[in-house]
Amino acid sequence: MKAGALHLFLLLASNSLLVLAGKDYYEILQVSRGASESQIKRSYRKLAVQYHPDKVTGTEEEKAVAARKFADINNAYEALSDPSKREIYDRHGEEGLKQHGQQNAGRPGGGGSIFDMFFGGGFGGQQEEERTPKGHDVNADLYMTLKDLYLGRELKVVRDKAVIKPAPGKRDCKCKMKLETKQLGPGMFQQFQKQVCEKCENVKLDREGEILTVHVEPGMTPGQQISFFEEGEPVVDGEPGDLKFIIRQPPDARWERRGNDLLINETISLVDSLTGFSRDIEHLDGHKVTIGVQGVTKVGDYQYIANEGMPIYNTAGKFGNLFVNYFIEFPTSLTEQQKQAVRDLFPS
Repeated sequence: MKAGALHLFLLLASNSLLVLAGKDYYEILQVSRGASESQIKRSYRKLAVQYHPDKVTGTEEEKAVAARKFADINNAYEALSDPSKREIYDRHGEEGLKQHGQQNAGRPGGGGSIFDMFFGGGFGGQQEEERTPKGHDVNADLYMTLKDLYLGRELKVVRDKAVIKPAPGKRDCKCKMKLETKQLGPGMFQQFQKQVCEKCENVKLDREGEILTVHVEPGMTPGQQISFFEEGEPVVDGEPGDLKFIIRQPPDARWERRGNDLLINETISLVDSLTGFSRDIEHLDGHKVTIGVQGVTKVGDYQYIANEGMPIYNTAGKFGNLFVNYFIEFPTSLTEQQKQAVRDLFPS
């Protein structure tokens, strides 16, 4: 036996709880080493929302830090939510988990424990993955004006929902189902579910009211979703679905949104179109924007004003552009004297 193999065997055969150098996944997920699966899952969801790239605002450096944190959170959850990977990590740390992943690269279904990987359990063994039922998501339209989406808005929503509460007694349940994969032959696999729980505490459904605070951030777009995890419909022996507010925006009488840009139609007189003009218009938040043309304005002309469009979502201090589309108001009739004056002014 080669020295390297002997060293590996001794490391595996010992009962040492030594964790090799690497990141502390428990610390990253803010749970204790004895945390249950549900505690790990809840903490992961909370942190994933907190550090999700779509939720983080600030400088580019702060966003980069949050992105690295978000990646660490996902890596930690991937390891600790899988019983076999968690066992490997608890015994051999991050480096041992990486070696396990390299050994299983390209193998159908992966392996069982680290002991199976080195001592013959290997290819053709069983892979078990616990599947938890999930309740239905609740989708609700949230109508916001263009002004709301420009400024951002915070609103309170009363959510009346069904909740699962304890009840006396025991009951049959299916709270833990595992999906097993078994190899039948070369390239042939079969999957089936196996129930691993027989009795659970009894529960009942009850109604409960809750006030949710919905944050509509500046620059959000119609169709964008604001999600509340596990605030959807509950399911016995499973996890609640999610509550999703879908932003809707009715047409605005004056402004039109095109992505991050704004378009406004402005009517000017024939005299202004010929001689030039300057005026102020009121923006969605009340500040004044100066528009105008020094020379002649023709039918179909528009004016481009940088950084006066919509706020760019999740990007502090950045805006789209404003396009002013000019319409010329022609007089309905002219007197003979006015006609002659025009001919004198613009001789053919």
